[in-house]
Amino acid sequence: MGVRGSGRERPTLEKVALRAGVSRATVSRVVNGAPTVHPRIRDTVLRVVQELGYVPNPAARSLVTQRTDSYALVVPERASRVFSDDQFFPGVIRGVSQELEEADKQLVLMLASSAVSHDRIERYAKGGHVDGVMFASLHGADPMPAALARLGIPVVANGRPLGRQTVPYVDVDHAGGVALAVHHLLELGRGRIATIAGPQDMIAGIERLTGYRSALRGSRRRSIVAVGDFTRESGSLAMRQLLEDDPQLDAVFVASDPRPPSSSPPNWYYETQPDPARNSPPWSTSRGARRQPHPVRSAGLLYLYGPSFTGQGLTGAWGTPQARGFRTTT
Repeated sequence: MGVRGSGRERPTLEKVALRAGVSRATVSRVVNGAPTVHPRIRDTVLRVVQELGYVPNPAARSLVTQRTDSYALVVPERASRVFSDDQFFPGVIRGVSQELEEADKQLVLMLASSAVSHDRIERYAKGGHVDGVMFASLHGADPMPAALARLGIPVVANGRPLGRQTVPYVDVDHAGGVALAVHHLLELGRGRIATIAGPQDMIAGIERLTGYRSALRGSRRRSIVAVGDFTRESGSLAMRQLLEDDPQLDAVFVASDPRPPSSSPPNWYYETQPDPARNSPPWSTSRGARRQPHPVRSAGLLYLYGPSFTGQGLTGAWGTPQARGFRTTT
């Protein structure tokens, strides 16, 4: 049994040109947003496009413009990590998606948790299916950002990559923000200040631990460290470990928090008061400075510069009281 069509032919570029009384090339320029068409002619063509219901062929349009209007967000994490109760990843995806939507661009989300998925993503990007690639939550000296950049693909990282990679990135002042928080605890007279540090294969984890240790240096307080991986489970395990090692803790700086950004910022700490009944410090007050989510800026860099993107690394100081914006670095 055959399947019949609607009987209505799909409008073509030629039909639009014929009704509008212009050439096919003029219609093509209007449809592709060329600024060289007279406004009166552009209005006429757009009116006919609307009347006929003409929709440009995406493949043909890409051949002309050399653009797909699609951008990949690559997250080198397992799906169970990205789609968990950790609100960091939804925040990244939401910020990038909103920014691209405002620019009439498409987001392509890609998870890279294995060597096979890395190869698949590289092939996809090399095939010209996206106009640029954003990376979030990079671990170790991941070679993919630099490899794609060498091919001329616009790349930007949400967070400074480890190693000597020269790809552009957007990040916060991790060490400075943590040092301010720990200095505040010192000013309050806290004597046993611990930290639950982040993973040591990520700049965020490394530099937040560095900020904690630099703030304690010269204070005659010893470093009390438990390392987690930015997950709720690792944080719970780390806190139990800290309390078992030193039940007299009176402050803890926590490198990250799985709660939604609206309820707590990324760099925050707990002030604690001893609880005689439990002989351990309960959670009490969390404080810190809110920051603007930089995933939005990552998306903005790519769609703004497109294939010609060669910007220097961008770094931010959000999360510290003195911060007011981003600064350009080499």
